[in-house]
Amino acid sequence: MAIIDFVINSRVPLPALSPDWPGGFWWHWLFFTVVIIGFVLTMVMGFIYIERRGMGYMQSRLGPNRTGPFGLLQPVADALKVLLKENIVPDTADKLVHWLAPIVAFAPALMIFAVIPFRDKAVLADLNIGILYIVAISSVSTVGVFMAGWGSSSKYSLLGAMRNVAAVVSYEIPLVLAVVGVVMIAGSMSLNQIVLAQNIPFILLQPLGFLLFFTAGCAEINRSPFDLMEADSEIVAGFHTEYSGMKFAMFYLVEYAEALAISAIITTLFLGGWRGPLLPPILWFVLKIVIVFFIMVWTRTTLPRVRIDQLMALAWKFLLPLALINLVITAIQVLIWPTALPWIMVPVNFAIMAVLILIWSKFFKLGLGRIEV
Repeated sequence: MAIIDFVINSRVPLPALSPDWPGGFWWHWLFFTVVIIGFVLTMVMGFIYIERRGMGYMQSRLGPNRTGPFGLLQPVADALKVLLKENIVPDTADKLVHWLAPIVAFAPALMIFAVIPFRDKAVLADLNIGILYIVAISSVSTVGVFMAGWGSSSKYSLLGAMRNVAAVVSYEIPLVLAVVGVVMIAGSMSLNQIVLAQNIPFILLQPLGFLLFFTAGCAEINRSPFDLMEADSEIVAGFHTEYSGMKFAMFYLVEYAEALAISAIITTLFLGGWRGPLLPPILWFVLKIVIVFFIMVWTRTTLPRVRIDQLMALAWKFLLPLALINLVITAIQVLIWPTALPWIMVPVNFAIMAVLILIWSKFFKLGLGRIEV
């Protein structure tokens, strides 16, 4: 175990930055605002390329390879294409709501990064309730999605928006319960303090919590196999069916920005954030984010889309009970070892996860050909 501790923590000590770095409140605010916007837009373009090339490789096809070297400029070409498209608004649509919906949906995806640390104290706002802020602000995107469905004056769009609201309400509960386990071990809701508390990455101490958070997060942001809000065979493109041009691009951007946000949150809560040996902290942070997103691409390519009744049943009949059991087990462990959980709990927690999933899957069925509500 001493060897593992050395590998995880053998990095050059970096001095913590001052709370107002690089100097004064407004310089701090301006610097990190520019960094966050640039980081999100750059990573989103990278994610689009990674997903297309990755899925192409997994499906034995090339993917984008014409625009720029190795197809690297394909996201730029797509952005230019949608900018030149005509903005079409249905005659019966609520013009104001239709126009505001993409903005309301996109803003929270950016605001989440205000509390995500890129290294020790390198954060726009190191809130002592940072994780509570993320849980609260992330739900606002759902308002923008519902505005899009309602404002479009289309039954297909409204149905897709209602499905999104139902998914967020259902999966938010196991997602938050998975986060509570991390908060109990770390003893803080500050994301910077949670990273500093991970002498043992929390994915090893909370493997079931990680699995619950990853699954619920993918369902909330409409990632396959939970992309029922954009079911081609049922409701066309879902809530943004009536959008075109730049407003459609905004929703497309929201999808990848939310995937980036979930990947960053998972990296911070379960993978030690920016911590790691040898490499600079920001490189560790980005590398872990890319790995988490690649797993999302992998699941999208591998797993078939579930039905809407299966989507709801998975949240309430499977994830929620497991999240509650995981919370009780974590509370017991923290009571026994109040300072820090020992390495011996790593194999124990993995064994508990395997047993719980195996046992609970015997009682839980996803419909098997019949419709369940």
